Amino acid sequence: MITAALPYANGPIHIGHLAGCYLPADIYARYQRAQLRDVKFVGGSDEHGVPITIRALKEGVSPQVIVDKYHALNKDSFEKMGISFDIYSRTSNPVHHKTASDFFKTLYDKGLFEEKETEQYYDEKAKVFLADRYITGTCPVCGNPNAYGDQCEKCGSSLSPEQLINPRSTLSDAVPVKKLTKHWYFPLQNYEPWLKEWLLEGHKEWKHNVYGQCKSWIDNGLQSRAMTRDSNWGIKVPLPDAEGKVLYVWFDAPIGYISATKELTNQWADYWCKEDTKLVHFIGKDNIVFHCIIFPSMLKAHGDFVLPDNVPANEFLNIEGEKVSTSRNWAVWVNEFVADFPGCEDTLRYVLCANAPETKDNDFTWKDFQDRNNNELVAIFGNFVNRSLVLMHKLCGGKVPVFHNAIIDEDDKALMDDIRSAKDKITQSIEEYRFREALFEIIDLSRKGNQYLQKKEPWKKVGVEGGQQQIDNCIHLSLQLTANLAIYINPFLPNTAKKMLHMLKVVERMLQWKNAGSFKLLSVGYALRAPELLFRKIEDDEILVQINKLKSNSTVTVTEQKAESVPANDAHAPVKEQIVYDDFARLDLRTGKILAAEKVEKADKLLKLEIDLGFEKRTIVSGIALHFKPEEIVGRQVVVAANLAPRKMRGIESNGMILMAEDNQGKLYFVSTIEEISAGMIVR
Repeated sequence: MITAALPYANGPIHIGHLAGCYLPADIYARYQRAQLRDVKFVGGSDEHGVPITIRALKEGVSPQVIVDKYHALNKDSFEKMGISFDIYSRTSNPVHHKTASDFFKTLYDKGLFEEKETEQYYDEKAKVFLADRYITGTCPVCGNPNAYGDQCEKCGSSLSPEQLINPRSTLSDAVPVKKLTKHWYFPLQNYEPWLKEWLLEGHKEWKHNVYGQCKSWIDNGLQSRAMTRDSNWGIKVPLPDAEGKVLYVWFDAPIGYISATKELTNQWADYWCKEDTKLVHFIGKDNIVFHCIIFPSMLKAHGDFVLPDNVPANEFLNIEGEKVSTSRNWAVWVNEFVADFPGCEDTLRYVLCANAPETKDNDFTWKDFQDRNNNELVAIFGNFVNRSLVLMHKLCGGKVPVFHNAIIDEDDKALMDDIRSAKDKITQSIEEYRFREALFEIIDLSRKGNQYLQKKEPWKKVGVEGGQQQIDNCIHLSLQLTANLAIYINPFLPNTAKKMLHMLKVVERMLQWKNAGSFKLLSVGYALRAPELLFRKIEDDEILVQINKLKSNSTVTVTEQKAESVPANDAHAPVKEQIVYDDFARLDLRTGKILAAEKVEKADKLLKLEIDLGFEKRTIVSGIALHFKPEEIVGRQVVVAANLAPRKMRGIESNGMILMAEDNQGKLYFVSTIEEISAGMIVR
């Protein structure tokens, strides 16, 4: 059972959503299907909660109009991006209302809720209780006059309504007051001993970012959490004394996975109630506590359902160096992308996977999108497939040539070994949710195919004695590699795999994972179709349009990427624009040690450094070659910006940046601690 987080149906989805959970979930589901395993992949719209009513208020329509509009839009976007849900449901469906109500009633009948009266903010004009998002005021951190009661979207600070200066209700502009209200609380603290055993002891294999966040929550002590809200939009609390109250959206939303499965199949219980089910939740990091602590505790309390085997949450994807902000329109919307780049859906899938925020926040840039398409998909993967088929038509009469075992050489054997070993590497990486790593292996295999063709040079063997047999072997292996690449790439780029099947004139059954690593995927003498380009080159002007569109549509003030140059006669550079503490806190600065350094070919300013960060070794490309010789800096202690998004420089992926000081003459100095300390220490 594979689930992907239910997005709120209050706006279109953006590429951060795709990178966070929907693309990895789809890759995993497609891979499991290729393994011929019994798998169901469910998703749907979360149609309750405050974000829905906020959007309805802004647009002057009912919440139902909002959810109907965005459910249809997002369902279409997922389909166009190849996200292969077995069902994309919605929490407004009757089956969900009944399933969530029954779940609540089961826990209530077991006496597992605490009934409490607490003071909450109330709008006396509108005569309604106010969720935090319905309260605005001045942020105490940055002075933004339009901060929400739960967060300031200008400085990113987490807030509570009590912290706001001059709080007002967004419904009537009235000053909110505190008023008593009754709700039903789920006592999470009662499940701490079980969570420590099940999660902290039983799931140490979970991703570090997931396990660490869960451990922090549990170690700090859990508290009772309200599972109901005062609202007229949502699933009504199924109790006689609960007028005007609905289920808390984070109580009902994950139950949507169960109700969606009920819609999908009458055998839904096989996927939710049997011990042999492997349940995997794909989410973003902001949903970790709900899927790893609250929902499992609910399932445990209910007693009839399986618990998650893994929750491989991703971090966040930033856009052009800035945090995604839907309210300020700083995002790349999926429905707009598919309209602007028809036929390039697989390119976006590729870039989002290759740059996925699997363990730390990463950055999407339009330039990187172009570079990865042109330099990797077009120049490496697509180039190899095209060359193999072109050479087959040119040198082998358009048919798969015979393979002559008697003349196999070392290059042939090496390529065959690479094809075989790739299967194990890719399989293990996918099984362990390391999709970036698996995709790298596939591209690297196609790179080896190009190197093999270039070394063999079959076009030079025409007319040479014994040359045709050498041509046959070279083209035969290249075609078998092409067929293997179709199997490997299918979970990642399904449209590309379909195009390859068409050119190879084989049926979809070939994509079954058991066929990977085989050298009998294409029969000798079988005629293949003429090659078609798998990917098109993306031009500079297309990228410029997207960058301008992003900036012109957004209200974000984009961080200046390049510091102004300092005049030579100035002793000091001017201090940059003021920031708040949270801006600085986003930086992860670590001590490191340079283990190795070497010049980057054809780049006068660049050194390739291997840095020991204590917990791992990193490759960092640094523009310091004009100031330091490689042998002079080995062993140097440095300070590293460790959470900088990876960036390719001269074909080398740089994972971080070393901090340097620069005087008014342009001379560089290492920034390091006075005392020698261990690598990996946090710099504050």
